[in-house]
Amino acid sequence: MLPQNFYSNRKLEQLVENRTSYSVNNAELNIYETHHYAEKVVLQFSQPVLASMLEGKKVMHLRDANPFSFLPGESISLPADEVMCIDFPEAKEKNPTRCLAMQMDHDLVKNVIDNMNDNMPRVDDTLWEEGNTNFVFTNDQAIHQLLQRLIYVFLEDNTSKEYFIDLMMRELIVRINQVKNLENYQNNLVGFCNASRMSFVLSYIQEHIHEPLTVSLLAEKACMSEPNFHRVFRNEIGMTPISYINKTRIKKATSMLKDPQVQLREVFVACGFTNFSYFSRIFKKEEGVSPKNYQRRGLR
Repeated sequence: MLPQNFYSNRKLEQLVENRTSYSVNNAELNIYETHHYAEKVVLQFSQPVLASMLEGKKVMHLRDANPFSFLPGESISLPADEVMCIDFPEAKEKNPTRCLAMQMDHDLVKNVIDNMNDNMPRVDDTLWEEGNTNFVFTNDQAIHQLLQRLIYVFLEDNTSKEYFIDLMMRELIVRINQVKNLENYQNNLVGFCNASRMSFVLSYIQEHIHEPLTVSLLAEKACMSEPNFHRVFRNEIGMTPISYINKTRIKKATSMLKDPQVQLREVFVACGFTNFSYFSRIFKKEEGVSPKNYQRRGLR
């Protein structure tokens, strides 16, 4: 959600993609608002950009992709000079579309990627890269909170805002690359499980999610020491191995709980949990409700 001072200070001068902009040295925050149906609106930035939906719905037309709905909680990372063609099928005065576009200085992105390669090396000597393709993803909790914090600081009257924003932009670039890296692994587990130790480990977790899984076991599968495996996994995936295992188990649990007849014990055992209270605690942490209430909610 946008803070109240945004609405009190911005000027609404046009009904389609009304732009409010805030700039610092190495980044620019743009908020776009559309209050009227429109088609084939073209948008392009001269620097790398992260577009993230706040309210409403867009239909995006991007290079090498079929048109797709762009909804709140979703983001797109785009290289410099990439063209977006946008439809606004549901935009109305009382139901506007709002989206942020965070433009990042190319030198900042390059500097962060270079630092990642120096200080967060990937397994099997592969490098972090700036990338020249579009990447669509759902914001995780960390990226969602970071974007909300960036909006707040961009709008804040604070003499240190340049410094704060620089730190947060660096974190944002790292997190986007970790999300992209994880998604690439997950989308290509079959094709790359024999080519990469990390792909093999993620494939092993998927196939053995119902069994006991420990960091020491996974490190052995990756032919790495436990401390090194833990460090590399966290650098590449953006979370600890145990957090990833729990997220994978909860994802399977949510799928199973769509069946109104399935028993909770059957679910937590099939997902590799040996303790129901631990399963319930992790489930509520990830989904915001208990397993029982999640299943009941699906029946409504």
